Amino acid sequence: MPGIAEPLLTVPGFSWSGSNIGIKDDSLDFAVAYCERSCAAAGVFTRNNFPGAPVVVGREHLAAGALQAIVVNSKNANVATGPDGLADARRCCKLLGEALGIAPELVLPSSTGVIGVPLPMKRLERACREAPRGLNPGPEGLQAFARAILTTDTRPKAISLRVGAATLTGVAKGAGMIEPHMATMLAYFFTDAALDAGILREMLGRAVDKSFNRISIDTDTSTSDTVVVMANGLAGAVPAEDFEAALSEATVYLAKEIARDGEGATKLIELIVCEAPSQAAALAIAKSIVNSPLVKTAIYGADPNWGRFVMAVGKVFEHPTPLEALRIEFGGEDDPLVISMAGQTPETLQRIARYLGGEELRIRVRLGQGKAQETVWGCDLTEGYVKENAEYTT
Repeated sequence: MPGIAEPLLTVPGFSWSGSNIGIKDDSLDFAVAYCERSCAAAGVFTRNNFPGAPVVVGREHLAAGALQAIVVNSKNANVATGPDGLADARRCCKLLGEALGIAPELVLPSSTGVIGVPLPMKRLERACREAPRGLNPGPEGLQAFARAILTTDTRPKAISLRVGAATLTGVAKGAGMIEPHMATMLAYFFTDAALDAGILREMLGRAVDKSFNRISIDTDTSTSDTVVVMANGLAGAVPAEDFEAALSEATVYLAKEIARDGEGATKLIELIVCEAPSQAAALAIAKSIVNSPLVKTAIYGADPNWGRFVMAVGKVFEHPTPLEALRIEFGGEDDPLVISMAGQTPETLQRIARYLGGEELRIRVRLGQGKAQETVWGCDLTEGYVKENAEYTT
């Protein structure tokens, strides 16, 4: 059975902190998560060819399948910073490890923010040394951690589920540079379930593929994407299938929250491509549609310009679709508003325009060629996105 949704819950054995160390402004920008014992752990990282220094170090530290702490700074990505950036990421792990009394290899570093700027190491060194005194096992600590990892997000993103006697809590950030290939996106999951690191790695890979790998805000794959799960085992064993169902539920929820909170976004789009000849065709066409600036701007303007969808389906050259079979449905599956080559009335287009004025939209594209189906999530494209990124470093 899947997990049981709960209000945001702390996880026994873990403590968290979030503070401001002045990296860019007076918002929280330094976060630590710590467990009283070593945890089985797994992670999935960006496939960008220029990964950030923390991603390089994180992969190294997770190779043994164990972690005990996470250190995150926001407002600076530590990307394209050369050997010095790698040394800085390793130094943060070393200093935090010394402060907590654990090996540096049990610390996972993450950074998110502006690319190409060296970390302010004097601030980070002091913060790492002083980190233990700020840790809090209560909800205040967890909430501060969730806020401190944000950059252009408008709000924290978090979920808790019960899995038998165990708790699973996840927090995430992401609002721009989102089109993960495992945006900038970070996600951390904490649980007291007892699970083997190898099993966790397989579960996380499957969950990420159906959630974070199915969202897009702006088609840009970040250099810093990181998803990590830590399991300390304090609650004992739980059925693996139940935990994986809960992990999948949590990752999908957070993925949708990231898409909903896209930079400048006003609408969450759930797009389903079905009746495809293969999963590869369904996914390629779904991503072509949800990534299209013309589709996204039409949805922002509540413009029932279905030609944008025709264009986006047709430009997937490797998976040609007969135009006469194409059917586009807006709204619920039971009584959708339909556009097809059989024709549509002005009244239908007006009703679609009213539907597109909503904040949460479901659109189904039927290809009429098979049984494969894929679901992706995205958002509209607004003036707010342009403004946010035109002034990102100023």
